[in-house]
Amino acid sequence: MGSLAGKVAVVTGASRGIGRGIALALADHGATVYVTGRTVVPGSHALPGTVGETAAEVDRRGGHGVAVQVDHADDGQVAALFEQVEREQGRLDILVNNAFSLPEDLTEPGSFWEKPLSNWEMVDVGVRSNFVAAWHAARLMVPQGQGLIVATSGYVGVTYTYGVVFGTCKSAVDRMARDMAIELKPHSVASLSLWQGLTFTERAERNLARDPSMKAQTVTNPLIGSSPEFPGRVIAALAVDPDVMARSGGTFITAELATEYGIKDIDGKVIPSVRAQRGSPIWSPV
Repeated sequence: MGSLAGKVAVVTGASRGIGRGIALALADHGATVYVTGRTVVPGSHALPGTVGETAAEVDRRGGHGVAVQVDHADDGQVAALFEQVEREQGRLDILVNNAFSLPEDLTEPGSFWEKPLSNWEMVDVGVRSNFVAAWHAARLMVPQGQGLIVATSGYVGVTYTYGVVFGTCKSAVDRMARDMAIELKPHSVASLSLWQGLTFTERAERNLARDPSMKAQTVTNPLIGSSPEFPGRVIAALAVDPDVMARSGGTFITAELATEYGIKDIDGKVIPSVRAQRGSPIWSPV
């Protein structure tokens, strides 16, 4: 795998969880990573992690971390983020759209009419936020004639998982990545979506501890789970793949791309695809 030294990435929703893991994996290859999120004060969120702590770890891992407090529901803050990237770096090579507003009751039992309408916030920060960030990113990437936009998604895009709004969002993210790819193709900017299975984020670890019965479900079976850094390793490989445009527009299972690139998880584990149990992506490269 080639180096990402000199490359600039924006990873949204990276105070903790998958976003943090992706930022650290890109740091291992020397990237400059703009880390966005709402949490800046340790202890102010129920789960650990801040944008500053992630950025500091990016530095320790060999990259250059830049922490930026961003509420991805606020278009003004998002615009200011990309203005900062352009001002400070003059380029953008990678955008990872990972920010997602997960309600606390997502994994709790109950049908859509029994849960609050506020769960629609997943559309606002999870779908609309992806479009807004990609809109700004494209305005930097298109003139330079290269770039990679990745949306983090999952098997929920085709298989019922936890609730109506959650599935709607991930299906939309996959289709958005595909249609963006059509319009970006003439400019050599790639857009694709990656499906994660169970990922051992702070939230997932907490939920598994609270409800051990989740371990018996395919969707939350720890035996097939990965670290938060696993998808970042695959994104790093995509970013240096000279044939990445051949994948643009597709939805890919992270575990399957990892096998193609010869990538294992941080503990050396080979992460299995659960295509057979949970479904197959709809969209192929354009």
